[in-house]
Amino acid sequence: MTQSARIPGRKVRCPENYTAFIPDPLPPKISWSSGLVRALSDADRTLGQLAGEGGGLPNLHLLIRPFVRREAVLSSRIEGTQATLGELLAAEAGASIERSPDDLREVANYVVALEYGIKRLKTLPLSLRLILELHKHLMTGVRGGHATPGEFRRSQNWIGRPGCTLINASYVPPPPSDLMACLGAVEKFLHDRSLPPLVQIALFHYQFEAIHPFLDGNGRVGRLLITLFLVERGILPAPLLYLSAFFEATRRDYYDLLSGVSLHGEWEAWLAYFLNGVARQSEDALGRAGRINRKLSEWRKEVAGSASKTPLALVDMFAVNPFLTINQGAKKLGVAFTTIQRAVEKLEKLSIVEKVSGGKRDRVYCAKSLLSILEEPAKLTP
Repeated sequence: MTQSARIPGRKVRCPENYTAFIPDPLPPKISWSSGLVRALSDADRTLGQLAGEGGGLPNLHLLIRPFVRREAVLSSRIEGTQATLGELLAAEAGASIERSPDDLREVANYVVALEYGIKRLKTLPLSLRLILELHKHLMTGVRGGHATPGEFRRSQNWIGRPGCTLINASYVPPPPSDLMACLGAVEKFLHDRSLPPLVQIALFHYQFEAIHPFLDGNGRVGRLLITLFLVERGILPAPLLYLSAFFEATRRDYYDLLSGVSLHGEWEAWLAYFLNGVARQSEDALGRAGRINRKLSEWRKEVAGSASKTPLALVDMFAVNPFLTINQGAKKLGVAFTTIQRAVEKLEKLSIVEKVSGGKRDRVYCAKSLLSILEEPAKLTP
Protein backbone atom coordinates (compact mmCIF):
# COMPACT_ATOMS: atom_id res chain seq x y z
CA MET A 1 0.00 0.00 0.00
CA THR A 2 1.41 3.39 -0.92
CA GLN A 3 1.64 6.11 1.67
CA SER A 4 -0.89 8.27 -0.20
CA ALA A 5 -3.39 5.41 -0.24
CA ARG A 6 -3.31 5.41 3.55
CA ILE A 7 -4.47 8.99 3.85
CA PRO A 8 -7.78 8.75 5.78
CA GLY A 9 -9.76 11.05 3.52
CA ARG A 10 -9.73 12.87 0.22
CA LYS A 11 -8.52 16.23 -0.93
CA VAL A 12 -10.93 18.34 -2.95
CA ARG A 13 -10.17 21.32 -5.13
CA CYS A 14 -12.54 24.16 -4.35
CA PRO A 15 -13.74 26.87 -6.81
CA GLU A 16 -11.69 29.53 -5.01
CA ASN A 17 -8.55 27.58 -6.00
CA TYR A 18 -7.70 26.10 -2.60
CA THR A 19 -7.56 22.44 -1.55
CA ALA A 20 -9.61 21.17 1.39
CA PHE A 21 -9.50 17.84 3.23
CA ILE A 22 -12.58 15.68 3.84
CA PRO A 23 -11.85 12.90 6.35
CA ASP A 24 -13.23 9.42 5.78
CA PRO A 25 -15.94 8.23 8.18
CA LEU A 26 -14.70 6.48 11.33
CA PRO A 27 -13.51 3.95 12.34
CA PRO A 28 -10.31 3.35 10.35
CA LYS A 29 -8.49 0.04 10.21
CA ILE A 30 -6.05 -0.08 13.13
CA SER A 31 -2.88 -2.17 13.15
CA TRP A 32 -2.66 -3.45 16.72
CA SER A 33 1.03 -3.79 17.53
CA SER A 34 2.08 -5.21 20.89
CA GLY A 35 3.11 -1.69 21.94
CA LEU A 36 -0.31 -0.28 21.15
CA VAL A 37 -2.01 -3.13 23.02
CA ARG A 38 0.16 -2.37 26.06
CA ALA A 39 -0.66 1.33 25.82
CA LEU A 40 -4.40 0.57 25.85
CA SER A 41 -3.99 -1.85 28.77
CA ASP A 42 -1.98 0.74 30.73
CA ALA A 43 -4.55 3.47 30.05
CA ASP A 44 -7.47 1.21 31.02
CA ARG A 45 -5.74 0.13 34.22
CA THR A 46 -4.79 3.60 35.43
CA LEU A 47 -8.12 5.13 34.45
CA GLY A 48 -9.88 2.32 36.35
CA GLN A 49 -7.73 3.08 39.37
CA LEU A 50 -8.66 6.76 39.13
CA ALA A 51 -12.35 5.88 38.87
CA GLY A 52 -12.17 3.49 41.83
CA GLU A 53 -9.83 5.25 44.24
CA GLY A 54 -10.67 8.76 43.06
CA GLY A 55 -14.39 8.15 43.39
CA GLY A 56 -13.87 7.14 47.01
CA LEU A 57 -11.75 10.13 48.01
CA PRO A 58 -13.01 12.31 50.83
CA ASN A 59 -14.02 15.80 49.67
CA LEU A 60 -14.33 14.67 46.04
CA HIS A 61 -17.27 17.04 45.52
CA LEU A 62 -15.07 19.89 46.74
CA LEU A 63 -11.99 18.93 44.72
CA ILE A 64 -13.82 18.80 41.40
CA ARG A 65 -14.10 22.59 41.34
CA PRO A 66 -10.37 23.48 41.34
CA PHE A 67 -9.63 20.58 38.98
CA VAL A 68 -12.17 21.92 36.50
CA ARG A 69 -10.52 25.32 36.69
CA ARG A 70 -7.09 23.83 36.16
CA GLU A 71 -8.37 22.17 33.00
CA ALA A 72 -9.93 25.44 31.84
CA VAL A 73 -6.66 27.31 32.23
CA LEU A 74 -4.54 24.69 30.46
CA SER A 75 -6.97 24.12 27.59
CA SER A 76 -7.23 27.87 27.02
CA ARG A 77 -3.44 28.23 27.21
CA ILE A 78 -3.07 25.92 24.22
CA GLU A 79 -5.05 28.53 22.27
CA GLY A 80 -2.83 31.39 23.47
CA THR A 81 -4.68 32.65 26.56
CA GLN A 82 -2.20 33.71 29.24
CA ALA A 83 -4.29 33.65 32.43
CA THR A 84 -2.88 31.43 35.19
CA LEU A 85 -4.77 29.17 37.56
CA GLY A 86 -3.79 31.38 40.48
CA GLU A 87 -5.19 34.46 38.72
CA LEU A 88 -8.47 32.73 37.90
CA LEU A 89 -8.94 31.43 41.45
CA ALA A 90 -7.95 34.75 42.98
CA ALA A 91 -10.42 36.61 40.75
CA GLU A 92 -13.18 34.18 41.74
CA ALA A 93 -12.35 34.85 45.39
CA GLY A 94 -12.95 38.56 44.82
CA ALA A 95 -9.35 39.73 44.50
CA SER A 96 -8.31 42.44 42.06
CA ILE A 97 -6.26 40.91 39.23
CA GLU A 98 -4.07 42.71 36.69
CA ARG A 99 -4.59 40.07 33.99
CA SER A 100 -6.61 41.08 30.91
CA PRO A 101 -10.35 40.72 31.57
CA ASP A 102 -10.62 39.09 28.12
CA ASP A 103 -8.24 36.30 29.14
CA LEU A 104 -10.05 35.71 32.41
CA ARG A 105 -13.42 35.69 30.65
CA GLU A 106 -12.26 33.10 28.12
CA VAL A 107 -11.10 30.77 30.88
CA ALA A 108 -14.22 31.41 32.94
CA ASN A 109 -16.38 30.56 29.93
CA TYR A 110 -14.59 27.22 29.63
CA VAL A 111 -15.52 26.47 33.24
CA VAL A 112 -19.13 27.43 32.54
CA ALA A 113 -19.26 25.25 29.41
CA LEU A 114 -17.78 22.21 31.14
CA GLU A 115 -20.03 22.48 34.20
CA TYR A 116 -23.03 23.01 31.92
CA GLY A 117 -22.09 19.94 29.88
CA ILE A 118 -21.87 17.70 32.96
CA LYS A 119 -25.36 18.77 34.07
CA ARG A 120 -26.79 18.58 30.55
CA LEU A 121 -25.72 14.96 30.14
CA LYS A 122 -28.51 14.03 32.55
CA THR A 123 -31.08 15.06 29.94
CA LEU A 124 -29.23 15.03 26.61
CA PRO A 125 -26.65 12.53 25.28
CA LEU A 126 -23.47 13.63 23.58
CA SER A 127 -24.70 14.85 20.22
CA LEU A 128 -24.39 17.66 17.70
CA ARG A 129 -27.07 19.53 19.62
CA LEU A 130 -25.06 19.37 22.86
CA ILE A 131 -21.89 20.34 21.02
CA LEU A 132 -23.63 23.49 19.76
CA GLU A 133 -24.81 24.32 23.27
CA LEU A 134 -21.29 23.90 24.65
CA HIS A 135 -19.88 26.16 21.94
CA LYS A 136 -22.42 28.85 22.73
CA HIS A 137 -21.45 28.87 26.42
CA LEU A 138 -17.76 28.86 25.52
CA MET A 139 -17.72 31.64 22.95
CA THR A 140 -20.38 34.15 24.05
CA GLY A 141 -18.92 37.50 25.08
CA VAL A 142 -15.25 36.71 24.36
CA ARG A 143 -12.71 37.43 21.63
CA GLY A 144 -13.91 35.35 18.74
CA GLY A 145 -17.48 35.77 19.98
CA HIS A 146 -18.20 37.31 16.59
CA ALA A 147 -17.63 33.82 15.23
CA THR A 148 -21.29 32.79 15.57
CA PRO A 149 -21.41 31.21 19.06
CA GLY A 150 -23.56 28.08 19.07
CA GLU A 151 -23.58 27.70 15.27
CA PHE A 152 -21.65 25.50 12.90
CA ARG A 153 -19.67 27.50 10.39
CA ARG A 154 -21.13 28.50 7.05
CA SER A 155 -17.85 29.69 5.58
CA GLN A 156 -14.43 28.16 5.06
CA ASN A 157 -11.86 28.25 7.84
CA TRP A 158 -8.23 27.14 7.82
CA ILE A 159 -5.22 26.47 10.03
CA GLY A 160 -1.76 27.94 9.52
CA ARG A 161 0.75 30.53 10.54
CA PRO A 162 -0.52 34.04 11.39
CA GLY A 163 -1.23 35.94 8.18
CA CYS A 164 -1.52 32.87 5.95
CA THR A 165 -4.36 32.48 3.47
CA LEU A 166 -6.45 29.59 2.23
CA ILE A 167 -3.95 29.07 -0.56
CA ASN A 168 -0.91 28.57 1.70
CA ALA A 169 -2.59 27.29 4.87
CA SER A 170 -1.09 24.20 6.49
CA TYR A 171 -4.53 22.59 6.76
CA VAL A 172 -7.97 23.35 5.31
CA PRO A 173 -10.90 21.38 6.78
CA PRO A 174 -14.00 20.31 4.83
CA PRO A 175 -15.79 22.99 2.77
CA PRO A 176 -19.11 24.23 4.21
CA SER A 177 -21.02 22.21 1.59
CA ASP A 178 -19.57 18.97 3.04
CA LEU A 179 -19.60 19.96 6.70
CA MET A 180 -22.95 18.56 7.82
CA ALA A 181 -22.33 15.20 6.14
CA CYS A 182 -19.05 14.91 8.03
CA LEU A 183 -20.71 15.91 11.30
CA GLY A 184 -23.56 13.48 10.78
CA ALA A 185 -21.10 10.65 10.30
CA VAL A 186 -19.05 11.55 13.36
CA GLU A 187 -22.19 11.83 15.51
CA LYS A 188 -23.20 8.34 14.39
CA PHE A 189 -19.73 7.09 15.33
CA LEU A 190 -20.04 8.72 18.75
CA HIS A 191 -23.03 6.49 19.50
CA ASP A 192 -21.24 3.30 18.40
CA ARG A 193 -20.48 0.88 21.26
CA SER A 194 -18.33 -1.66 19.42
CA LEU A 195 -14.88 -0.16 20.13
CA PRO A 196 -12.94 0.17 23.40
CA PRO A 197 -14.13 3.54 24.77
CA LEU A 198 -10.64 5.06 25.01
CA VAL A 199 -9.91 4.14 21.42
CA GLN A 200 -13.27 5.56 20.36
CA ILE A 201 -12.75 8.93 22.04
CA ALA A 202 -9.17 9.16 20.70
CA LEU A 203 -10.46 8.61 17.16
CA PHE A 204 -13.34 11.02 17.72
CA HIS A 205 -11.02 13.74 19.01
CA TYR A 206 -8.89 13.57 15.86
CA GLN A 207 -11.98 13.58 13.64
CA PHE A 208 -13.57 16.54 15.40
CA GLU A 209 -10.39 18.60 15.00
CA ALA A 210 -10.07 17.51 11.36
CA ILE A 211 -13.64 18.62 10.62
CA HIS A 212 -13.11 21.89 12.53
CA PRO A 213 -16.84 22.68 12.55
CA PHE A 214 -16.66 26.14 14.14
CA LEU A 215 -15.03 29.37 13.06
CA ASP A 216 -13.33 29.52 16.49
CA GLY A 217 -13.18 27.40 19.64
CA ASN A 218 -12.69 24.01 17.96
CA GLY A 219 -9.75 22.93 20.12
CA ARG A 220 -11.42 23.84 23.39
CA VAL A 221 -14.73 22.18 22.49
CA GLY A 222 -12.85 19.08 21.31
CA ARG A 223 -11.02 18.79 24.63
CA LEU A 224 -14.22 19.39 26.61
CA LEU A 225 -15.82 16.46 24.82
CA ILE A 226 -13.16 14.01 26.03
CA THR A 227 -14.14 14.56 29.66
CA LEU A 228 -17.86 14.55 28.90
CA PHE A 229 -17.53 11.28 26.96
CA LEU A 230 -15.85 9.52 29.90
CA VAL A 231 -18.54 10.74 32.29
CA GLU A 232 -21.42 9.86 29.95
CA ARG A 233 -20.10 6.32 29.46
CA GLY A 234 -19.85 5.84 33.22
CA ILE A 235 -16.10 5.28 32.97
CA LEU A 236 -15.53 8.03 35.52
CA PRO A 237 -17.89 8.81 38.43
CA ALA A 238 -17.08 12.52 38.14
CA PRO A 239 -15.03 14.77 35.83
CA LEU A 240 -11.66 13.75 37.26
CA LEU A 241 -9.55 13.27 34.14
CA TYR A 242 -8.43 16.14 31.93
CA LEU A 243 -5.99 15.73 29.06
CA SER A 244 -5.31 19.42 28.40
CA ALA A 245 -2.40 19.35 30.88
CA PHE A 246 -0.79 16.57 28.83
CA PHE A 247 -1.57 18.21 25.49
CA GLU A 248 -0.29 21.58 26.70
CA ALA A 249 2.95 20.08 28.05
CA THR A 250 3.52 18.19 24.76
CA ARG A 251 1.95 20.76 22.46
CA ARG A 252 4.28 20.20 19.51
CA ASP A 253 3.69 16.45 19.62
CA TYR A 254 -0.07 17.01 19.92
CA TYR A 255 -0.27 19.03 16.72
CA ASP A 256 2.31 16.95 14.84
CA LEU A 257 0.50 13.69 15.58
CA LEU A 258 -2.90 15.09 14.59
CA SER A 259 -1.28 16.27 11.36
CA GLY A 260 0.37 12.88 10.92
CA VAL A 261 -3.03 11.22 10.72
CA SER A 262 -4.30 13.64 8.07
CA LEU A 263 -1.13 13.53 5.97
CA HIS A 264 -0.05 9.91 6.32
CA GLY A 265 -2.79 7.96 8.12
CA GLU A 266 -0.60 7.47 11.19
CA TRP A 267 -3.43 6.36 13.45
CA GLU A 268 -1.31 4.06 15.60
CA ALA A 269 1.09 6.85 16.61
CA TRP A 270 -1.82 9.12 17.51
CA LEU A 271 -3.54 6.38 19.53
CA ALA A 272 -0.35 5.52 21.42
CA TYR A 273 0.15 9.20 22.29
CA PHE A 274 -3.47 9.70 23.38
CA LEU A 275 -3.53 6.51 25.49
CA ASN A 276 -0.24 7.48 27.14
CA GLY A 277 -1.83 10.82 28.00
CA VAL A 278 -4.80 9.06 29.62
CA ALA A 279 -2.49 6.86 31.70
CA ARG A 280 -0.20 9.63 32.85
CA GLN A 281 -3.01 12.08 33.62
CA SER A 282 -4.94 9.42 35.54
CA GLU A 283 -1.90 8.86 37.76
CA ASP A 284 -1.36 12.59 38.04
CA ALA A 285 -4.97 13.34 39.03
CA LEU A 286 -5.05 10.59 41.66
CA GLY A 287 -1.75 11.66 43.18
CA ARG A 288 -2.66 15.36 43.13
CA ALA A 289 -6.08 14.80 44.70
CA GLY A 290 -4.59 12.48 47.33
CA ARG A 291 -1.99 15.03 48.38
CA ILE A 292 -4.61 17.76 48.66
CA ASN A 293 -6.81 15.54 50.80
CA ARG A 294 -3.92 14.65 53.12
CA LYS A 295 -3.12 18.33 53.55
CA LEU A 296 -6.76 19.15 54.33
CA SER A 297 -6.91 16.31 56.84
CA GLU A 298 -3.81 17.65 58.62
CA TRP A 299 -5.32 21.11 58.82
CA ARG A 300 -8.62 19.83 60.17
CA LYS A 301 -6.80 18.11 63.00
CA GLU A 302 -4.88 21.31 63.76
CA VAL A 303 -8.04 23.42 64.10
CA ALA A 304 -10.31 20.73 65.58
CA GLY A 305 -9.88 22.05 69.13
CA SER A 306 -10.98 25.60 68.27
CA ALA A 307 -13.90 26.99 70.24
CA SER A 308 -15.29 28.38 66.99
CA LYS A 309 -16.29 26.20 64.04
CA THR A 310 -15.28 28.93 61.59
CA PRO A 311 -11.61 27.85 61.12
CA LEU A 312 -12.81 24.34 60.19
CA ALA A 313 -15.34 25.79 57.75
CA LEU A 314 -12.59 27.87 56.15
CA VAL A 315 -10.44 24.77 55.63
CA ASP A 316 -13.27 23.28 53.57
CA MET A 317 -13.49 26.52 51.61
CA PHE A 318 -9.79 26.27 50.76
CA ALA A 319 -10.45 22.83 49.25
CA VAL A 320 -12.64 24.62 46.70
CA ASN A 321 -10.43 27.67 46.23
CA PRO A 322 -7.06 28.30 47.92
CA PHE A 323 -7.74 32.05 47.83
CA LEU A 324 -9.96 33.90 50.30
CA THR A 325 -11.02 37.45 50.95
CA ILE A 326 -12.51 38.29 54.34
CA ASN A 327 -15.62 39.81 52.77
CA GLN A 328 -16.26 36.75 50.64
CA GLY A 329 -15.70 34.40 53.58
CA ALA A 330 -18.14 36.34 55.73
CA LYS A 331 -20.73 36.30 52.95
CA LYS A 332 -20.41 32.59 52.17
CA LEU A 333 -20.46 31.44 55.79
CA GLY A 334 -23.05 33.98 56.89
CA VAL A 335 -20.95 35.28 59.80
CA ALA A 336 -19.55 38.65 60.82
CA PHE A 337 -16.46 40.16 59.21
CA THR A 338 -14.65 40.11 62.57
CA THR A 339 -15.45 36.41 63.05
CA ILE A 340 -13.80 35.54 59.75
CA GLN A 341 -10.87 37.83 60.54
CA ARG A 342 -10.21 36.04 63.84
CA ALA A 343 -10.46 32.62 62.17
CA VAL A 344 -8.04 33.65 59.42
CA GLU A 345 -5.59 34.99 62.00
CA LYS A 346 -5.65 31.58 63.67
CA LEU A 347 -4.95 29.89 60.33
CA GLU A 348 -2.10 32.36 59.74
CA LYS A 349 -0.50 31.43 63.08
CA LEU A 350 -0.70 27.77 62.07
CA SER A 351 0.99 28.63 58.72
CA ILE A 352 -2.04 27.32 56.83
CA VAL A 353 -2.61 30.62 55.00
CA GLU A 354 -0.72 33.82 54.40
CA LYS A 355 -1.72 37.28 53.29
CA VAL A 356 -0.79 37.86 49.66
CA SER A 357 -2.24 41.32 48.94
CA GLY A 358 -4.68 44.02 49.94
CA GLY A 359 -5.24 46.61 52.67
CA LYS A 360 -7.08 46.23 55.93
CA ARG A 361 -10.55 45.75 54.44
CA ASP A 362 -9.71 43.92 51.22
CA ARG A 363 -6.98 41.51 52.27
CA VAL A 364 -6.44 38.44 50.12
CA TYR A 365 -5.20 35.24 51.76
CA CYS A 366 -3.90 32.10 50.11
CA ALA A 367 -3.33 28.51 51.19
CA LYS A 368 -0.16 28.38 49.11
CA SER A 369 0.61 24.73 49.70
CA LEU A 370 -2.68 23.77 48.03
CA LEU A 371 -2.15 26.19 45.16
CA SER A 372 1.33 24.79 44.50
CA ILE A 373 -0.11 21.25 44.23
CA LEU A 374 -2.69 22.47 41.72
CA GLU A 375 -0.23 24.55 39.70
CA GLU A 376 2.72 22.17 39.45
CA PRO A 377 3.39 20.84 35.94
CA ALA A 378 1.90 17.56 34.74
CA LYS A 379 4.02 14.44 35.19
CA LEU A 380 4.61 12.96 31.75
CA THR A 381 6.38 9.71 32.62
CA PRO A 382 5.35 6.72 34.77
